[in-house]
Amino acid sequence: MKFHMLALGVLSATLLGCGSAENQTKQEVEQPKQQAMVVTANPHATAAGLEVLRAGGSAVDAAIAVESVLSLVEPQSSGLAGGAFMVHYDSETKSLAVYDGRESAPSGATPDMFMLENGDSMPFMQAKTSGLSTGVPGVLAMLSMAHKDQGTLEWSSLFSYASKLANEGFEISPRLHGMLERFGKYIPSKPEDGPTDAFEYFYDEAGVAHPEGYLLKNPEYAKTLEIIAKDPTEFYQGEIAKEIAAMVQQEPRAGSLTAEDIAAYKPVKRTALCQDYRDTQICGAPPPSSWLAVGMIMGILENGPKPSAEGPDDPKNWAVMAQAQQLAYADRDQFIADPNFVDMPIKGMLNKEYLAKRAKLIADKATPLTYAVGDPWAYNDTPSETTAGIDATQDVHGTTHFVIVDSEGDVVSMTATVESIFGTTRMVGGMFLNNQLTDFSFQHHDKEGNPIVNAVAANKRPRSSMSPSIVLDKDGEFLMATGSPGGNNIIAYTVKTMVGVFEWDLEPQAAVDLPNMVARGKTVRLEKGAAPESLISAMKEMGFDVDASRGENSGLSVIMRKPDGTLVGAADKRREGVIGTL
Repeated sequence: MKFHMLALGVLSATLLGCGSAENQTKQEVEQPKQQAMVVTANPHATAAGLEVLRAGGSAVDAAIAVESVLSLVEPQSSGLAGGAFMVHYDSETKSLAVYDGRESAPSGATPDMFMLENGDSMPFMQAKTSGLSTGVPGVLAMLSMAHKDQGTLEWSSLFSYASKLANEGFEISPRLHGMLERFGKYIPSKPEDGPTDAFEYFYDEAGVAHPEGYLLKNPEYAKTLEIIAKDPTEFYQGEIAKEIAAMVQQEPRAGSLTAEDIAAYKPVKRTALCQDYRDTQICGAPPPSSWLAVGMIMGILENGPKPSAEGPDDPKNWAVMAQAQQLAYADRDQFIADPNFVDMPIKGMLNKEYLAKRAKLIADKATPLTYAVGDPWAYNDTPSETTAGIDATQDVHGTTHFVIVDSEGDVVSMTATVESIFGTTRMVGGMFLNNQLTDFSFQHHDKEGNPIVNAVAANKRPRSSMSPSIVLDKDGEFLMATGSPGGNNIIAYTVKTMVGVFEWDLEPQAAVDLPNMVARGKTVRLEKGAAPESLISAMKEMGFDVDASRGENSGLSVIMRKPDGTLVGAADKRREGVIGTL
């Protein structure tokens, strides 16, 4: 077994599973063994996934073990009381499936639940740290559905690593401690501010955050795992559901979520959306995921100006990518929401003629045309009956992403979340409750009176930026899996890896290491400290409104299959990323 770790933000330069031809025998080159690989944002999660694969488990089996561990050791990002999207590749049938575990609003949700009496939007932190923002958790039901389809090991065997950690304790990582230092002020320490479970979990009697390396135990989570290991439906129909509903209904700003809402939740198995790109197919989750924007960007780039041979060293190549992002984000913000509630021009947005038309708007200098909404309805099978309002959804960061390839060649690309950092900060059964409903637009109509497609509604799933992706080659074989956390920035982060590999001919790790750039609307955000001053200056000279931001904190996980069948992993040095192979 090979196991390389990223600790304290320093990533090993070794890419696992990619030995040089000089060090391999002729027989090894001609008959490469199928590798297995796990890439997650935490060492424990990767180790849990490898343990399952070593026991003969499938990629889905490993995903269950990985997420159960992340729920414990990376609670600021995801958890079993949150949601997820999984894209799965079956190597035997060369087929893709998407498992949608997005949270849903309770039956008592109303369009104005995040609005104040004067019509203004509720301040984000008030909405986040409340019962109003919790949707019905979806990730566990989704994992159970995927396991029934693709699992090889017994469900009950997949939680042992997480259970042991919860009982015996895990060391608080540098990143978790950093989150407590930066965002601890939002965790209620007094009952009048909200339930104090998280404060009591993370802080000592003097109110000081437990230090980095502190052995943190969570016996309540171990009990939860014991229950769901026996029967995952108990999470939705038993005492856990009642406890979640009771916690959500506590003041201040109590929510309406009930145990009946939780019991009624159903995950959805969907057909993957795919976009032709050169001689590959790029595939991901359909709405309410925003993966559609990833497909649009790559389709626009295919029809846009060809990249120069300088790749990432040429600012003009960055300018083209920025404008492709602006074009796709504009359409995504306007049209994408829960497909059970709104009609969307999905075929129009991925139509080759439409993408070519959008690509023609890319210019040598910045222009408002690239962040204006297009008209994909003109290229859709059906027309629009209403005018969509200007989106008012807020931009928040959170989430985790991991990728897995098992020994049979099956692949999981999965993004999971509790929405923003530590979710609502309310805890049940050792888990943090999600604040996923703040992914809705707080306003339900724009200033012109047009309805906003991502407005709150009962039983509706909020639009998600999560964009787990799998790329297939011309023969339908797995080529690459990628994705990232990062709120609305996920689209840009995920695209960066594809552009780096397929447009600029970089290795996966070099693509992940590229500066992050997010061009949503007029402003182009470039990662401060990573983007060279020469690039920032050049973008400004081309007329872009550039913001060199410290906040471009991705968490990319990538696996790519090389022509000889070996796997190459890449983990984001911006988090505690870990690559592991068998």
